[in-house]
Amino acid sequence: MFDLDNVGGFDWDAGNSEKNRQKHGVFTGECEEVFFNLPLLIQDDPLHSTTEPRSLVLGQTNAGRCLFIAFTIRQDKIRVISARDMSQKERDLYEQANS
Repeated sequence: MFDLDNVGGFDWDAGNSEKNRQKHGVFTGECEEVFFNLPLLIQDDPLHSTTEPRSLVLGQTNAGRCLFIAFTIRQDKIRVISARDMSQKERDLYEQANS
């Protein structure tokens, strides 16, 4: 399970960063903000953890944008795989878990 205390930063892949920006309008800085804002809902993603452990996070940027982020931890760094706006179902789950 994800433990923020053991993370020392972010590891950005240029291809994933550009894909998230072009396809979903999500910038790297917004992704980073999510991990430092509460509430934060994190879940393991065993379905997509075939080559390495992956996790999912639902959270908000400093501006209140609600994002869904798929990520992994490599060494002590968060590596964002995919980032997009939460779907309505994800937003409902996020709001329900944090009410």
